[in-house]
Amino acid sequence: MNRRDFSAGTACLLGAAALGMPALALAQRLPQDGKDYRKLDKQVAVEAPAGKIEVVEFFWYSCPHCNAFEPKLVSWIAKQGPDVVVRRVPVAFRDDFVPQQRLFYALEAMNKLDLHDKVFEAIHGQRNPLNREDSILAFVEKNGVDRAKFKDLYNSFGVSTKARRATQLQDAYQVAGVPALGVAGRYYVDAELAGNMDKALVVTDYLVAEARKAR
Repeated sequence: MNRRDFSAGTACLLGAAALGMPALALAQRLPQDGKDYRKLDKQVAVEAPAGKIEVVEFFWYSCPHCNAFEPKLVSWIAKQGPDVVVRRVPVAFRDDFVPQQRLFYALEAMNKLDLHDKVFEAIHGQRNPLNREDSILAFVEKNGVDRAKFKDLYNSFGVSTKARRATQLQDAYQVAGVPALGVAGRYYVDAELAGNMDKALVVTDYLVAEARKAR
């Protein structure tokens, strides 16, 4: 999703072209700063332990291309070494994105991120927007989560703080749209820069290797 666009139908970067295209051309040359990715002017703080390389996925549950990218990301994660730590960060390009930020962090607080894929399915498969507290509470209750406990966490100071920090992180990385990836607090890549998200993952492999060299 380009942050200037707000309709889920038109929101995500480069539409269907943002996913699924081959990365063969990129494989024939090294990724270039300013063309395939962007090196940040100011390094961003990471949460990963010392010696680990943090990769941040910026996403929005209502973005259809974030939904399509999710299985590609899961497959990519499975191929990474133990020194790579992936952190998902829900964006909020405007205030009405915040309920889904809170949904993610409340699920995380309850150790219920096994429902992450079901959130995408509810929105994109079942056409349930999950953009208000009442619909979110109904969804989690339907999926076996204690409604009262979830509601307390959803409205808690801790979840509010995490949502606010997520927005601060997206601004620090200067996220232009989703899905997007941040690497080691130093690099940013998305479909617009790389050409599509398959290529973005190829670029991310390169940036992870660069981060290893810099340790």
